Amino acid sequence: MASIKGKTIWITGASSGIGKSLALELGKYPCNLILSSRKEADLIKVKEACGGSDTISILPLDLKDHHQMDQISKKAISFYGKVDILVNNAGISQRSLIKDTDLDVYKQLIDIDYLGTVALSKAILPHFLANGIGHYVTVTSLMGKFGSPYRSGYCGAKHALHGFFDVMRMEHEKDGIQVTLVCPGFVQTNVAKNALTADGSPQKTDDKATQNGITPELAAKKMVSAIQKRKFEVNIGGKEISGAYLKRFFPKLLHKVVLKSQVR
Repeated sequence: MASIKGKTIWITGASSGIGKSLALELGKYPCNLILSSRKEADLIKVKEACGGSDTISILPLDLKDHHQMDQISKKAISFYGKVDILVNNAGISQRSLIKDTDLDVYKQLIDIDYLGTVALSKAILPHFLANGIGHYVTVTSLMGKFGSPYRSGYCGAKHALHGFFDVMRMEHEKDGIQVTLVCPGFVQTNVAKNALTADGSPQKTDDKATQNGITPELAAKKMVSAIQKRKFEVNIGGKEISGAYLKRFFPKLLHKVVLKSQVR
């Protein structure tokens, strides 16, 4: 099991949900944390909740600013002289039918969930290569493995992340670079409330599946375990995890199960 002692870990989407809980969990370890999101005020609160230590730095980040990633990565490296682990956690979801969804909504999902993550990961790659070590921990979703109604654009972006980071692992494993794909199911966060609807506005309402999901604290503990074990992939959630296996072995059965139990 790889130790995270003394490591510098950069977490995107750290102001709430899984990212916040991961920061609080990692704050228990002797490591450096860099917390990023668009909401600087919320990041300050997360830092204070972690103890406000000098080993925790705040770096505002908007994944839509693709061309700023090189500069932002240099800033991240400057805090502690290195970045060992990049946790690609930031993103946004969707709740709308294909027939109703504006094309601009799909573009926004790709710009944030896929291209933003790719741009940031490429920006830090030369640093990882120069050090001969680096670990990408990319939070996708079970929706990156199989689909569900009302989430077409979200599923598309998350599927794309699996393809990109599988290749990242293949191309750079020889260079000391690790890739862990984290695939959460239902977790008690604001992901449903913030999800984009057909016209790009947030849904603003929760759903029962999310409310009944696992806690973000439990998700964070499982993520830390996966990071330390350097797992290729980890599925996190409840009974919905079975969908990943049904997709592989019984895709028609999964199709029926999802349609029967679909939630918006």
